[in-house]
Amino acid sequence: MKIPEITTVCYVGAGTMGCANAITAGLAGYCVMIYDVSPESLAAAPTRFKEIGDYIVAQSLCSQATLDHVVSNIGLTDDLAVATAEADLVSESIFENLALKREVHAQLDKICLPETILTTNTSAILVSEIESVVSIERGCLFAALHSHLGSVVVDIVGGPRTAQNTIDILEQYVLSLNAIPLVLKKESPGYVINAMLGSLLTIAMLILQRGVATVEEVDRAWMSQSGITIGPFGLIDLFGLNVVYDSWQNKQPNQRYAHNKPEIMDLMTPYLEAGHLGVKTGKGFYNYPNPAYAALEDIGVKDASVANNFALLSSALINAAVELTVNGIASPEIIDNAWTISMKTPLGPFALLQALGSRAYLNRLNVQISEGWFDEGIAIPVKAYLAASIV
Repeated sequence: MKIPEITTVCYVGAGTMGCANAITAGLAGYCVMIYDVSPESLAAAPTRFKEIGDYIVAQSLCSQATLDHVVSNIGLTDDLAVATAEADLVSESIFENLALKREVHAQLDKICLPETILTTNTSAILVSEIESVVSIERGCLFAALHSHLGSVVVDIVGGPRTAQNTIDILEQYVLSLNAIPLVLKKESPGYVINAMLGSLLTIAMLILQRGVATVEEVDRAWMSQSGITIGPFGLIDLFGLNVVYDSWQNKQPNQRYAHNKPEIMDLMTPYLEAGHLGVKTGKGFYNYPNPAYAALEDIGVKDASVANNFALLSSALINAAVELTVNGIASPEIIDNAWTISMKTPLGPFALLQALGSRAYLNRLNVQISEGWFDEGIAIPVKAYLAASIV
């Protein structure tokens, strides 16, 4: 059921995320508009609606008739003034490019109603890096509202000027979508889920780039040991190689794994140059619509490889989770809950750490650092956290 503060929602960007969020808002009873500067993106929206809708109906989340009614009422336009004319909430889901996002939000600030809440769905850029382009009055109405494709968890985080009332409204809005709001205590690159996913995907790509294991071996290790039906490279294909690549282009020198950027670029560039962007192009690390990871029995892997690959991948996850807690972003309980809900897995990173034991994990981490997988400086807060828990 929609909340009284919001009637009309505008999504800026007709990509997969924008279209998925538009359907979700429509199902909750909101009037929905989608804007995109690209005629091609707008023309492709009906196809995206069908793909997303087929999944929603297959999951029995709504009937086909209800879905058809919602989709038929979603407005599509290449006129930003028309799209935002009555919007109470605007959600921007454009490319992960800071300059472009700042340009769009400066424009939105000028044409939207004074009371319109502006939000960004950015995966990697901070609110504080964007919000200075909006007016003093709009600053209190500006925040990040970040959805995860295929997950009911939605990140909410304010910037330097965001009013608590804005956060409260966004939290109620997310609840009205039958989703789970994850309100962060403060800004953090990648929020919670993406911060952990980013570490996981990075180590997966480094394992491949360094010739330690194949795409299938890495994914099989993660899937078989964590109880998840998709591995790191399957996830990259789902998100889009270009999206992951763009997030690395924006990575700052002091951020986690920044020193690994040349290796990651060397791995990903040939795929992008060939136009192999993942699921949306029919080819990425796997071929679609029938990726090899969907048939576990067809992927042969040695037991030692499974154990080694999973140890590296799970360490990346645990390190990122501990860092989030140490930095005061979220508690271990919230982090584990967010991970298990989003990834549909029985154990979160802190549960994995508890099962292994702090002393045993510290020993394993020291070996992995000596082998060059993790940076000693980044591991300092993780080691301090582990040492405090060892009696």
